[in-house]
Amino acid sequence: MIYRDVLSAVVRCLAAECIDNTSKQAWQKQYQSGYPVSRENSVSADDMMAIDCWVFARLHSQLKSRSWYALVAKYSTHKARKVEAIGRLIMIVESPAPQLFRYKAVTAWAIPPLKGKDGKRSTDMIVLPSEFYDMNTWDLEAHPERTRRRWRADVYQALEAMVNDALVEAQEILQAEGLLVEQAA
Repeated sequence: MIYRDVLSAVVRCLAAECIDNTSKQAWQKQYQSGYPVSRENSVSADDMMAIDCWVFARLHSQLKSRSWYALVAKYSTHKARKVEAIGRLIMIVESPAPQLFRYKAVTAWAIPPLKGKDGKRSTDMIVLPSEFYDMNTWDLEAHPERTRRRWRADVYQALEAMVNDALVEAQEILQAEGLLVEQAA
C-alpha cells in the first residue's frame, strides 16, 4: 500500500490506534483513505492497519518532538495524546501573551469549534464549551482587543508553521521508506 500524500498518511496513522476491529458494513470494508497504485497492489485491511501502526511508530521515533506534538495536536483523534500534545505546545510557543492566553489559544487552535448545536456529535471527540472560544476570557489583564487579536494570530501562525515543518519532515521519512505515490509513479 502506498499513501497518496503525506497528509493522508499522517492522518491515517494518527487515527490507527482509535480504529476498532469490529464487524463492518460492506461499503465500509471497501473504503480506503489511502489508495493502492493498482488493483494488484491492494492490501488487506489487517495489513493496512499494521502499516499504519508501523508508520505511526516510525514518525514518532523519527520526527523532532515539537513536530510530533504539532501533528498530534492538529490531526489526532486520540483524546489523551491530543491533550498531552497541547500541553507540550503551550510550553514551546513563544508569545508575549500571558500563560492563560497561550493555553487557551493553543487549545482553541488544536480543538476548533464543531459545527452543529453546541458542537454535539455522535463521535467521541473533545468538545469545548462555546464560551472557551471567547477571547475576552483569555486575558485577565484586559489588554486591548487589537493586542489580543495580534497575540492569537501570532500563536496560530507559529503553530501552523510547526505543522508545515512537521509535514515536510514526515514527507522525507515516508519518501525514504517508499510509501508515497509520487515515488511509485
